Amino acid sequence: MSKHALRNFRLDQLAPWLAAALLATPCAAWATEGALGRQITGTNVQPNAGIVSPEPIWAVNFAQIYMDGNIGGSREVPLGSRTSLGLEGKVAFTLATVLKTWDTGTGSWNFASSFTLPYVWTKVDSRLTGPGGRTVDDSDTASNLFDLYFSPIIAGYHFSETSHMALSLNIWAPTGKYNANDMANPSLNTWTFIPQVAYTKIFPDSGMQLDTVAGVQFYTRNNATDYRNAPIFSMDVMGRKTFDNGVAAGLILGTIQQLGDDKGPTADRLNGFKGRDWALGPIVTYDRKLADKRSLSLSLRWVPTISSTNRLDSNSTFMGTATLVF
Repeated sequence: MSKHALRNFRLDQLAPWLAAALLATPCAAWATEGALGRQITGTNVQPNAGIVSPEPIWAVNFAQIYMDGNIGGSREVPLGSRTSLGLEGKVAFTLATVLKTWDTGTGSWNFASSFTLPYVWTKVDSRLTGPGGRTVDDSDTASNLFDLYFSPIIAGYHFSETSHMALSLNIWAPTGKYNANDMANPSLNTWTFIPQVAYTKIFPDSGMQLDTVAGVQFYTRNNATDYRNAPIFSMDVMGRKTFDNGVAAGLILGTIQQLGDDKGPTADRLNGFKGRDWALGPIVTYDRKLADKRSLSLSLRWVPTISSTNRLDSNSTFMGTATLVF
């Protein structure tokens, strides 16, 4: 991309989602110990996911995520220091993210950083196996600050004015409260490192846009339970049609595929508890330019599970976001 073209590639010429995408809204609940992981399938991709602004900007994003899922009672699920025969879980996340793109000039590379403060409410209903093989129904609820999430470096590369890529390293720190004897916890009690690549392709003549995000999650061992989650590959793909009034509509297809078996005494007994799932659903977005190059973006999506093994199966997965760029 030439310097002349990049000078003209200004924030006010793009959808306000330019920075919102890089917030890489984290979507987390229980670890694969609890049949979910750091990301909920279909909620990681954002419009303009591969674009890092060539102008220095700030962006503030607020996101709300709700999921209500279950695993049938015929499957054992690792849950803290115990296992559950089946599992029903509800989780609601409120996330506040701040992103800063740095003044790195008009070259093909641009850079940004972001930080997220998450709050979680979660409820777990399970059937625990007790002495003598007896089962007992139990329920637990937790609400508190969740593990902190940050992206120290996001590197964006502009192939052209319509083709962009962003590389990032995303880190979860185990800062929330955790008790292995609780079923519902506002923490996973593990560090998680997620190298990620995002790509955006814009088709200006048709008003279509393609965004995709792919990454691999690497977990440290949960020292409280001696459980080690295997690496997890995730990918979300979104296609949207934009209209002149600022509204856009499209579809999201997402998958999570565990790349190996979990490790530890409980995981070994459950044959590695290897999981995967697919989700498919619609998204609607709205972008509006404000005064002084500021902009506001809103979105709402529904991404129900269409296939799941050893992960929570949900027909009620919703996500709403609001982003201010300035």
